Amino acid sequence: MIIKINTYFLLLICQLVAFNVAAISNEEKGLEIAIEADRRDNGFGDSTADMTMELRNKQGDSSVRHIRIKTLEVVGDGDKSMSIFDQPADVKGTAFLTFSHAIKADEQWMYLPSIKRVKRINSKNKSGPFMGSEFAFEDIASQEIEKYTYKYLRDENLNGIDCFVIERIPAYKHSGYTRQVSWINKAEYRPEKIMFYDRKNTLLKTLTYSGYQKYLDKYWRADELLMKNHQNEKSTILQWSNYKFKNGLKDKDFSRNSLKRAK
Repeated sequence: MIIKINTYFLLLICQLVAFNVAAISNEEKGLEIAIEADRRDNGFGDSTADMTMELRNKQGDSSVRHIRIKTLEVVGDGDKSMSIFDQPADVKGTAFLTFSHAIKADEQWMYLPSIKRVKRINSKNKSGPFMGSEFAFEDIASQEIEKYTYKYLRDENLNGIDCFVIERIPAYKHSGYTRQVSWINKAEYRPEKIMFYDRKNTLLKTLTYSGYQKYLDKYWRADELLMKNHQNEKSTILQWSNYKFKNGLKDKDFSRNSLKRAK
């Protein structure tokens, strides 16, 4: 009898352990996918690229902006980036600087040529639109692993591409999102689509990536990003070109003073 009772409790304990492992395995798997995606993009050093930003309203009218992007990889923290607007005339000379961080709030500044001043972006305003687009300030900062918690949801075929589907929940309390659902290419660990849910947990936007190109035999970059806002029916298309890597950019190229000299 004692042996039977012990065996029973042993089986019960094993079942409880198995249940707990199953309960946390999706979180662990989601984190593992995020870590692998991040690992595969490490080591590029710095990059420059040209970008056009097309803003489309509900009626289909559009306007286009031409922007140059500089990025500096920072080991142990988030990347630094600078966006310099060249066209149209009303935004020419505007420059935007981001210091992304893994845990603490990102730091962001904007140079406004009309008043010749550098303005710091409020750390609680990351959900606001970036230069009138459907991309928020937090969307354009580098996506460090520690900024989210993760959960694997399922495998899914997206337009012929085998993907992991994972959920990530922002750790930053002032984020404009309750959660994001991402489709990650299984072969290359690159994002194919992200759905953003607002603070009411209602679908807000969908971001799709297309035209991926491989650089330095390792780093994937999409030629086009399309952000659709399902609530206001506006959209923004980012088209990228002229990627160059390992240009020798330094920290001094990403200072607040460099914003004023950006050309």
